[in-house]
Amino acid sequence: MEVSESVAEEAAAEPVGAVATRGGMFRSLRSYNYRLFAAGGVVSNVGTWMQRTAQDWLVLSLTGGSGTALGVTVALQFLPVMVFGLWGGMLADRYPKRRLLVVAESLMGLLALAMGVLIVSGAVQVWHVFVMAFLLGLLACVEVPTRQAFVVEMVGQDDLSNAIALNSSTFNLARVVGPALAGVLIYWMGTGPIFMVNAVSFGAVIAGLLLMRKSELRTPARVPRAKGQLREGLRYVGGRPDLLLPMLIVAFVAVFAQSFSTAIALMATNVYNAGSSAFGIASSALAIGALGGALLAARRIKPSRRFLLLGAAFFGIFQMMAALAPGYITFLVLLVPAGMAMITVNTTANATVQMGASHEMRGRVMGIYVLVFTGGAPIGAPLVGWLSEIAGPRIAVMATGALSLVGVVLALLITRMVAKRKGLAVPIRPARAARRVFRRTTAPDALGR
Repeated sequence: MEVSESVAEEAAAEPVGAVATRGGMFRSLRSYNYRLFAAGGVVSNVGTWMQRTAQDWLVLSLTGGSGTALGVTVALQFLPVMVFGLWGGMLADRYPKRRLLVVAESLMGLLALAMGVLIVSGAVQVWHVFVMAFLLGLLACVEVPTRQAFVVEMVGQDDLSNAIALNSSTFNLARVVGPALAGVLIYWMGTGPIFMVNAVSFGAVIAGLLLMRKSELRTPARVPRAKGQLREGLRYVGGRPDLLLPMLIVAFVAVFAQSFSTAIALMATNVYNAGSSAFGIASSALAIGALGGALLAARRIKPSRRFLLLGAAFFGIFQMMAALAPGYITFLVLLVPAGMAMITVNTTANATVQMGASHEMRGRVMGIYVLVFTGGAPIGAPLVGWLSEIAGPRIAVMATGALSLVGVVLALLITRMVAKRKGLAVPIRPARAARRVFRRTTAPDALGR
């Protein structure tokens, strides 16, 4: 990585949560490669969110509104991450990330095209959706940690936190536009063409990757193949309470954050008796809050531990409030702050983990992060579907909100226990931990001087 140690130390010494004064909210866009990456991401993410909405609606249509079938679909898409997610992060450390991304995005586009053809031809069955969801999950094992770890190669360490927040902004901008657009298109032409549109949208991100200037990428040395690299990554995170806390927060919250789209679909269709367009609007309301939260995060240079904890707590609270919403409009209004709280957790945790990880470990660390971030969906999605069928969607959403709050408390207790066992002071702030790591790695003994 072409970042000097003096710059890294200066960045680590800045106060946590400081407001950006150099370059503003969109400073990462000064990088030509990142501009290509972000532009392609906007187009592809719109297509992806259109497909996710169409996929949920397709399953509900094929199964007569079964919440369990919808939960199984989401679970199958995230289940591979629980089994193979760590290997994806290891591949990101071993092989060129840009090449891995081109291959993964191409295969995802072909899957979308195949499903679109099945739907348009009238041959689609619910098991086809299950198979596609599982295959997408397998590809995500490699694509997601590789994409996360690739950001620093485009923008460098100084603008990494800003780029992560802008990635969340573009993702949630697509989350606003995609579901609403999908809801209208489903009404006009059905779900099949939406899968085909998404297949074409992958071309934007692939083109952006191929057009990047290789000379401007900050490519670290590839990690050679060796035994025990997965265990090494787990020990690395387990021995760093500053990394463990955001990992645990994300692990507990993501169980219900990833299944929240399932809850929104069930609330819209079974509680408020809304159609496909209203379902898309509800998903967009959550995304509007997430977009606002991501843009606010882009103004900050360093992640804040306080924002991480408050975001996780408020996400649980607003889930519970949404469960009690008496009408559809009130439900939409409450989804906005819920989305803001959810993205505060995601961006803060992501930035904390990436800025704290060493270059040679970043792929594996992000593999663990993706595992805990997406691995909760196979638990949360079926749970939401099952609770919805036996007690109703309101009770399901209320329960998941309460469990989100319990998860925050458990994450703090576990991190405190680990820190005390290792003789470290608690709480541990990200910037303080980064300075400690810097001092250890630049000490004369560590450098062999």
